[in-house]
Amino acid sequence: MSIVSGIVVFLMVWWTALFVVLPWGNRKSEVVELGNVASAPEKANILKKFAITTLLTCVIWLIIYGLIEANVINFYDLAEKMSEQDAQTNLKIEDTK
Repeated sequence: MSIVSGIVVFLMVWWTALFVVLPWGNRKSEVVELGNVASAPEKANILKKFAITTLLTCVIWLIIYGLIEANVINFYDLAEKMSEQDAQTNLKIEDTK
C-alpha cells in the first residue's frame, strides 16, 4: 500500500468511525436553553470522541494494512474479476439486442 493509499484509507475509516463514536454517552440536557434544540446533548465531549475515534481507526487501519500486505485481500484480483464479469454482462446485453 502506498503512502497516499494509506492516508486515504485512514481518512475514510476515521470518518466512518467518527459517526459510530459520536452518539456514545450523549445525554439530553434537562434545561433547554434559548436557541438550542430540546434534544441537544448536555456535554458533547467532542475532543474525547475524536481521541477514541483516532485510536479505533489506528487499530482498524493496522488490520486492513496487515491484510493487504499479507495478500489476503488483493484488490488487483478483485478488479480483474469484476472486469471479467462486466465484459460477460456486456456480451449478454449485446446478444439480446
